[in-house]
Amino acid sequence: MSPHLTMIREVEKHANETVKMGCWLHNKRSSGKIQFLQLRDGSGYIQGVVVKSEVSTEVWEAAAKLTQESSLYVTGTVREDTRSKGGYELNVTSIEVIQITEEYPITPKEHGVDYLMDHRHLWIRAPRQRAILVVRAQIIRAIQQFFDERGFQLVDPPILTPSSCEGTTNLFATKYFDEDAYLTQSGQLYMEAAAMALGRVYSFGPTFRAEKSKTRRHLIEFWMIEPEMAFVTHEESLVIQEQFVSHIVQSVLHNCRKELEVLERDVTKLESITAPFPRISYDEAVEFLQANGHEFAWGEDFGAPHETAIAASYDKPVFITNYPTEIKAFYMKPDPNRAEVVLCADMIAPEGYGEIIGGSQRIDDPELMEQRFAEHELSKEAYQWYLDLRKYGTVPHSGFGLGLERTVAWICGLDHVRETIAFPRLLYRLYP
Repeated sequence: MSPHLTMIREVEKHANETVKMGCWLHNKRSSGKIQFLQLRDGSGYIQGVVVKSEVSTEVWEAAAKLTQESSLYVTGTVREDTRSKGGYELNVTSIEVIQITEEYPITPKEHGVDYLMDHRHLWIRAPRQRAILVVRAQIIRAIQQFFDERGFQLVDPPILTPSSCEGTTNLFATKYFDEDAYLTQSGQLYMEAAAMALGRVYSFGPTFRAEKSKTRRHLIEFWMIEPEMAFVTHEESLVIQEQFVSHIVQSVLHNCRKELEVLERDVTKLESITAPFPRISYDEAVEFLQANGHEFAWGEDFGAPHETAIAASYDKPVFITNYPTEIKAFYMKPDPNRAEVVLCADMIAPEGYGEIIGGSQRIDDPELMEQRFAEHELSKEAYQWYLDLRKYGTVPHSGFGLGLERTVAWICGLDHVRETIAFPRLLYRLYP
């Protein structure tokens, strides 16, 4: 017998061996002389089979007393079983009960969303919620692998900032001793500074938006991946973005088949996600919407219904490029051939999941940046350090931001982003 506890995910290495596991009881059923224990340990699920004629009275009675989410150590022999989902089951020989759980709040019956969110700390134990969190973890690994293999350096921008990246008012304000400070909306400006030092960089951290939004696409606290790249044009950035998203999706398909099965995700829709992705201009998107019954004027920003309508024509993510300057952030570089639009793109996910990436080439001209400060009424004093990046060795550079939770929602095929993170922060929810 192995001297250490065996994880359920490792059982195939221990066929016909006796192993010991630390588990929780997910569910059980009995046919009189046999008890079937559905066991989980966080790494996976396995059925433990307790045969009355093969175990002591104490073991049989211990199994009979187990309730949902009771904790135990279980010893048994791993047997191959083609009928079981994992391909193996455990012939139980010994049970050591740690705790018998009484009246576990989440039962196999249906519960309302509010009830489940109140018990989120327990809900994440459910097979579906576990599968989502495993996929999320794989997406994070794929993101880091993509950038690390391409020579990007991970840099951590501050979470407490003296000013806003987007120049908006949707900020959480706090006191920084005697000064005003804000929870970050984006690490982008700091990553631009880092790119001038390290060439190609990316950040991976929490961001906060004090938007009173209750849509299925928004969280108050969410995670952003924000690469910035020196000497990279807008066009080159688009190629990196489509390779990046393709890599993430293919990595999940390769490593999380079981989890996607639990989520009943149609994997054929994910298998087609390979670069290159289609591109349309903002102008073409406006024409498409107008031709398809949407009242939409040039110069407006797209809402969720517009993005969904555009994406419905494609089975891959689609780039919408060259938005009007007026509706985009102050730091985006104007198209040299057409000043009323900027060198930018939003990547819209298929199946109605909306924008998952926003990116642009950044302004590298110090005079134009000063002009933008004035137009957007930004404090030159607060942003002086950002202007310095254009004064001391300015170069063409581009970057983008990917929202992790929307990406998880799309890949998992979820109805709402609240399930994409272990403990979501929503408009009316700060507990647990």
